[in-house]
Amino acid sequence: MSFQLEDIKQFGRVARVVVADTKGSVPRDVGASMLIHAHGVAGTIGGGALEFEAIARARGVLATGVDRLDRVPLGPAVGQCCGGAVSLLTEHWDHARLDGHSDVVVRAVPGTTGEMPLAVARRLGLARNSGLVPLPSLVDGWMVEPVVRPARVIWVWGAGHVGRAVVRVLQPLPDLKIVWVDCDKTRFPDDIPASVEVLIAANPADLVTLSPPHTEHLVLTYSHALDLELCHRVLGRPFSTLGLIGSATKWARFRSRLSALGHEAGKIDRIICPIGDPALGKHPQAIALSVAMDMLRPNVLSALDQEQKA
Repeated sequence: MSFQLEDIKQFGRVARVVVADTKGSVPRDVGASMLIHAHGVAGTIGGGALEFEAIARARGVLATGVDRLDRVPLGPAVGQCCGGAVSLLTEHWDHARLDGHSDVVVRAVPGTTGEMPLAVARRLGLARNSGLVPLPSLVDGWMVEPVVRPARVIWVWGAGHVGRAVVRVLQPLPDLKIVWVDCDKTRFPDDIPASVEVLIAANPADLVTLSPPHTEHLVLTYSHALDLELCHRVLGRPFSTLGLIGSATKWARFRSRLSALGHEAGKIDRIICPIGDPALGKHPQAIALSVAMDMLRPNVLSALDQEQKA
């Protein structure tokens, strides 16, 4: 996990709890974090009594604006059987504090004074010279975390039952930017997560040209004609993956029509249809879960990596 500026920005003012250090067996690794804000909690540091007490402390930080560092032995302190210990850094963050941070967030933890230690400066220098980001770590009383940027861009075409289910399943996953497209704002639910970008157009296919070359498309609209037009336009430009909801009959017709529109067989074969696992059934949530599983499989991620490096 890394420091997620956009997640904090969407809530405006939060208490952020991050696992700063660990010893022995623990629920989550260094860098795992959660945000406590006026309307609830986002993310997790492992659940259970550790998280319950961390949330209570974070609400105090949210009220006072005073950061804190807590070292928690899981067995003696909270009765968890993991056997290890964690150091939890809880900080107040708002838009003003976010200013000036770009690729790495570095700061002294509560109780640490003085200039940046040489070990921290060296770590930052090595990362800068290598072009790699440093791992989240607590070094000589200073917390170092890389800023995460969405690594994958998902465009969900259609705000019907399946589109809604897909967005609900994918939205909590880290490192994803989700763009949700349909033809009318009334087709979207009222509770769209702030991190999801919504685009509306009378003809959604006109928006295909706005999608980045590494976009993963999921075509789930109410109209077969619109689905075909979207596939046609996506195939005409660079893309990473293209998934289409439908039956074997629909796919056979689409293959024929896309071929008649001038697309080569090899390009058409890049379309995944039907999406998900038909064996799990046609319920929107079942489709969404199987789509998410397919998108997270190592072979899909490997293909995406190769696409981005090309």
